[in-house]
Order: sequence, then structure tokens, then C-alpha cells
Amino acid sequence: MDFDFTDEHNALRAMVREFAQDRIAPNAVQWDADHHFPSDVVREMGDLGLFGITADEEWGGAGADFTSLCIAIEELARVDQSMAITLEAGVGLGINPIHEFGSPEQKERWLPDLVAGRALAGFGLTEPDAGSDAGATATKAELDGDEWVINGSKAFITNSGTDTTSVVTITARTGPTEISAIIVPLGTEGFTVEPAYRKMGWHASDTHGLTFIDCRVPEENLLGERGRGFHQFLSTLDDGRIAIAAMAVGVLQACLDESLAYAKERTSFGKPIGSYQAVAFKIADMEVMTEAARLLTYKAAWLKDHGRPFKQEATIAKLYATEAAVSATRDATQVFGGAGFIDETLVARHYRDAKILEIGEGTSEVQRLVISRGLGLPIR
Repeated sequence: MDFDFTDEHNALRAMVREFAQDRIAPNAVQWDADHHFPSDVVREMGDLGLFGITADEEWGGAGADFTSLCIAIEELARVDQSMAITLEAGVGLGINPIHEFGSPEQKERWLPDLVAGRALAGFGLTEPDAGSDAGATATKAELDGDEWVINGSKAFITNSGTDTTSVVTITARTGPTEISAIIVPLGTEGFTVEPAYRKMGWHASDTHGLTFIDCRVPEENLLGERGRGFHQFLSTLDDGRIAIAAMAVGVLQACLDESLAYAKERTSFGKPIGSYQAVAFKIADMEVMTEAARLLTYKAAWLKDHGRPFKQEATIAKLYATEAAVSATRDATQVFGGAGFIDETLVARHYRDAKILEIGEGTSEVQRLVISRGLGLPIR
């Protein structure tokens, strides 16, 4: 494994970092305060090609490796997790299922706009009573002639109600023992996007519940094989674990950078606070966590890019990086003291935002379950 990024990787990192500093960082505090989703800036991300990093050139993408997507997500997360999750979900949960499992007609209809960032897509798996236990999916889709009739609800769905959202792929029971994935365009009669959640963090990210009441879509909107929806999602989730880990790496790096700078300039009892072991050791621990999380994350991405099995490594990266990020945001807030309790401070925003990293795309408990099973333990 080569620990050096390629020239292309480094150029992408520099481009995304500059964009994040120029277009996102100056506005992130206000977006957070207003719970505002900046559609114009998201479209600019599309213009930069960020949504098409891993998509095939046939659909307007760059055809780059998964490592490239992780780099972009990491750099966005350093300044604002809301914009990072918009990209992560837009690609991993919006584009990828259609890109990987869609028919030629489905790809031709949806991918060009999604890859270009002119539109966003969501993925509806979680339900009010079925999150980690996806086998408890209650949403149903029944064939009536040449149409699926969908009834049910979904919860906590990202990129599902923006002014550019065009479609949501959902899982639904299409038989007593089968779960399938179905593409549902926004605006379809019987499909309601509920009001946005008031969340603890990720205030500039779009998140809604969805309701389906006798919602009809054509039979050809079935994504992939009937009865394979749950398996498709599990495959998608493996990729998403690495991407969420990359978000956590960005958070860790931001906490380290912010704490280091503050510890050098803030004085107490006549000396910089970084000269005291109580502060210095917290920052040293942040450095260790950042390096470890980055290595785990990009190892998993490297394995995926080289066609090697990566499920276990992706799960380990997601578990470690996200829990480390939550710890680092707590410690960074402590380093900043009273200033860390003020919303306008970056570490305070990261503190509020980071908790969901341990929950979304599989909780820490689920990650430990997957790792245990990967070790051959008979966990039920």
C-alpha cells in the first residue's frame, strides 16, 4: 500500500480546500443559525464536479477512484459537516444505487442531472420503527396492473426535500419475505415530504420524514432485481461507512488545527495554555486519533479501489473514526474553555454536529456487531 496520494489526489484536495475556505467557511455560521440549506453553493459543488467524482464518464462523471471522493468529503467536513454530508449522501445514497443497479433507461433518465449536481437524490431505508433493524421494514409496495402502489413512511432522509431534489429511492416490502428498492420521483401523487426536522446539529443539511399514501409509480421504477433491495442497500452501506469515516477525519483534523492554534495564542497565568500538560496532552491525543483514523479510512478506500474485500476494514474505520471525532470535539471544546461554548466557534459547531457520525449509516453498536461477525463470533 502506497501512503502517498497521487498528484491528481493532491490537486483535488487543494481545489476542494480552496472552495471550502472561500465559499463555505465564511457563511457556515449563518447557515447553521438559520437552518438554511444553501442550494446555490451545492450547485457550485456540482459545477466543480464533486458529485460526479466516481461516476462513469458516460454520465458526465470523472470516473475517479473512491479515494478521491473521500478526500473531497474530508476537506468539506473540516469547515462544515452539513455540506460534507450533502455530498456524501448525494453520491453514496443518491447516485450510487442508480449507478450500480439501475437499468439503462433509469440511468439515462436520472444520472446526468444528479452527476452534474443540478439535482439531488435521497435514499429511504430508515423508518420510524425500523432503523438498524431494516428487516422490520413496514412500507409496502404492491403491484396493481403495471404500477407499484406504495404505502408507508420513512424517517431521517437526507437530501429529500431541497428545491433541487428530483427523486428518492426507497425500500419496501414487495412480498411477505422480500424487500425491493423502488425509485419514486418527487411530485408523485401520494408522496409527501414532511417538514424538516429541528436537529441538534447538521443544521444546514436537509433532512425530512417521507409519507406514502397510495403512491403510484410505474412497474419499471423497480431498481435492480425484485427482492434484492436490502442486499443492494447493504452493498451501498459498505461504501458509506468509509465515506462517513472520511467525514470524521475532516472533523478530527479541524479540531486538531483549531486547538493547536488556540493553545499557542491563548495565555493563562502568563503562559500559553499549550505549555500546560493538561492542554498539551489533549492535543497530542487528537494528533494520534487523527493519524489513526486517517490511516484506517484510506486503507479501506484503497482496498475498495483495488477490488479487494473491504467490508471489515470499512466497518472498523467507521467505528474508530466517528468515536474519535466525538471525543476530539469534546476535548477541543474543553481546550477553548468558555469560547468553546459559543455557537460561533467552529469547535462548538463540530461538537454539536459530530454526535450523528456515531449513529448515521449504522450506529456504533451495529458496527461492533458487524466486526464481531467478521471475526466469526456467533453473534445474534
